Amino acid sequence: MRIACCLVFPNSLSSLTFITDKHSAQIQITFGAMYSKVTYNYIGTVEMLLGTAWCGVFFALIGGQPVLINGGTGPVLAFSGVLFKLSETMGVPFLVFNAWCGLWLCFYMFLAAFMDLNGIIRYATRFTDEIFAFLIAVIFIIDALGSPFHSVGVYYYFVPSDDSHSKYEDDPNYHYLETALLSLVVCLGTTLFAYVLRGIKYTSYFWVSWMRNMCSDFAITISILTFTVITHVIFPSIHLEELKVPSTLSPTFVCCDSTCVSYFPDDCPEVEPYGRRPWFVDLLDLNGKSYAPFVAAGPAALAFILVFLDNGITIHLMNHPCHKMTHETAYNYDTVVIGAMIAINSLLGLPWLVAATVRSLNHLHALAEKSADGRTIYSILETRLTGLFSHLLILGSLFALDLIRLIPVPVLYGVFLYMGLTTLPTNQFWNRILLFFMQPSKYVDANTEAFIENVKIWRIHLYTCVQIVLFGMLYEIKSFKPIAIAFPLVIAACIPIRLYLLPKWFTEDELILLDSGDDEIIDEWLEEHECRRRIKYVELRPHPDDEIHHGSLIGGSVRDSRSIVSALDHPSICGDSVIGGDEHHSLRTV
Repeated sequence: MRIACCLVFPNSLSSLTFITDKHSAQIQITFGAMYSKVTYNYIGTVEMLLGTAWCGVFFALIGGQPVLINGGTGPVLAFSGVLFKLSETMGVPFLVFNAWCGLWLCFYMFLAAFMDLNGIIRYATRFTDEIFAFLIAVIFIIDALGSPFHSVGVYYYFVPSDDSHSKYEDDPNYHYLETALLSLVVCLGTTLFAYVLRGIKYTSYFWVSWMRNMCSDFAITISILTFTVITHVIFPSIHLEELKVPSTLSPTFVCCDSTCVSYFPDDCPEVEPYGRRPWFVDLLDLNGKSYAPFVAAGPAALAFILVFLDNGITIHLMNHPCHKMTHETAYNYDTVVIGAMIAINSLLGLPWLVAATVRSLNHLHALAEKSADGRTIYSILETRLTGLFSHLLILGSLFALDLIRLIPVPVLYGVFLYMGLTTLPTNQFWNRILLFFMQPSKYVDANTEAFIENVKIWRIHLYTCVQIVLFGMLYEIKSFKPIAIAFPLVIAACIPIRLYLLPKWFTEDELILLDSGDDEIIDEWLEEHECRRRIKYVELRPHPDDEIHHGSLIGGSVRDSRSIVSALDHPSICGDSVIGGDEHHSLRTV
């Protein structure tokens, strides 16, 4: 594998490490464990690995944007949990209702591609991107520590009635507090150790730089392996929650009887299991609710908004001019491809996989040729091979399910926590939230963004408060069961709010500094602002003819002798060149 990757990009070892760590099977296993929690084992680790593998190979071969990575995302995971609760309320089997929603979603995506609705994405600015990215980070962190809406997170190990303890309720030597405390230590330890390994490349530890780089690049993998070994070797008598993974390639859900609506052994520990659910979902198994396929069109429309924005924003970020991408954009084509993959996954009971923002950008940077400081990208090797190889490795992990079962669930909670925390520092929204708790005179030391020195503090806080209110509405709606299905509407509403309301509350200059994601635009504004700062109005001596001799002002009008810039006194202001001595000065008025 290393030889193949070096042939693909011989100057970048990061392309190899991306394959083996940043998009490794461990991330998919973690998502699978979370799906198992929120869908009551109808979708689990095996389904996540299988779906990611075949979709990744398929997209790597025929996708329009070869660097794009499709996978599980926090918002889609949250929507799946809402969809599961809705199916329970309706009395329709989850996988059947999920399949009908997936088919409707595919139809909407095909329709959007043919109508070229992807043009809307160009109106999504940093304002919307930051709120969406913050939602992803918060979902990761809350689901790792303890969600108030699902029995997910290390907090629930401290609840005696949690399902994870029921397996050992007849064991007199089992103490749930021991399990809870060790689970908390393992979760936080996995996160902290991964953080330490991630930053070790910037230290002087170990003997050579390549060892530090390897530890940093394989931080997640090393951390998972370390704490898995610790739990099994040092604490073998303490039972941590195990992954619900079959020993062979088969669906996760084990049926109690032929109806396959109850899960073994949780719902029927006293009987023999009937078998595992079939791979193909029976679309007509509606439990007498013949109207369910038509009702599914409504939730599918909301899912379409979520998936459409997730895909569009990710592709939009990847094709930013600073990334120097030469491959033409394929918004509509990729919309069709991803829609087709969602339809197939729905029929097989696999999760919906969409453009994964963080992993796609990691993939892009791993294939980039950068400057020495890493801030400037010169070119991107837009190859399909790294995506193909990484998903073939994930496919291979399906033949090591017995080893995957050894990973405790608290370790995977630690991975989720790590994923959430590592995305926060790069989010300007989060950095502006931190300003509320800082001494104003120290803002410049803590943040190098241009708006710190050029926008009034209370205006910065006002802009941040607008985003906080929108995020609060988004999370509150997502958490309130009767209307939770509508949370994608809040994400979509961020676009018109930015277009029509914010320009009424903020000046154009403030929005450029706070909302522009283009460094070149900000640099141009800073240059112009510096020019304005240096130009001062001076009083000129009155001339009988009210004329300015020896020079002229270009780019502004001369209204009177007391409100103009003296070209003679400032011949090189703003860095403009002087042409022909004193006969032509290129200046700007304030």
